[in-house]
Amino acid sequence: MSRIGRLPVTVPGSVQVDIKGSEVHVKGPKGEMRRLFSPKLGIALENGQILVTRSSEEATVRALHGTTRALIYNMVTGVSTGFTKTLEVDGVGYRVEMDGPKLALYVGYSHPVIIDPPAGVNFEIDSKTRVVKVNGYDNEVVGQLAADIRKIRPPEPYLGKGIRYQGEKIRRKAGKAGKGKGAGGKK
Repeated sequence: MSRIGRLPVTVPGSVQVDIKGSEVHVKGPKGEMRRLFSPKLGIALENGQILVTRSSEEATVRALHGTTRALIYNMVTGVSTGFTKTLEVDGVGYRVEMDGPKLALYVGYSHPVIIDPPAGVNFEIDSKTRVVKVNGYDNEVVGQLAADIRKIRPPEPYLGKGIRYQGEKIRRKAGKAGKGKGAGGKK
């Protein structure tokens, strides 16, 4: 039995769950999500908890068991509390601004990079500390958008400039060797 798959998903009081066969519809204060799962798995709502069971011990069904439970958990968590990814912008002259709902990044290009948020996602910025928060109810969309923003100017290993996740450690490299013995200078 899957250790993740057998755990029940507790449904908070503010969330409504509707299960029709292998389709799960979740509605809460942050938004609503609908997803279709494999019909080989049983999904049931009992006593305020969602249980995922599998019909056979096939390898593909066993693999889907934990994944399905994790996706349902993310749906319930997303519509009740939401998800946040935090990015830091580091570099001389780098800055972030809000242009209405859009995010404007000034990160060393000849033009600002404008990012339009998809439905259900919004940005929060702190201009002084150059921190960008990506908020939303769909964990996949929030994570992918944060990864796309980081990809615009990934942190470089010599000075550490760029966009990185909060708390991300950047492996730094040593720069050029100075003049001296063995550095190619005169003897």
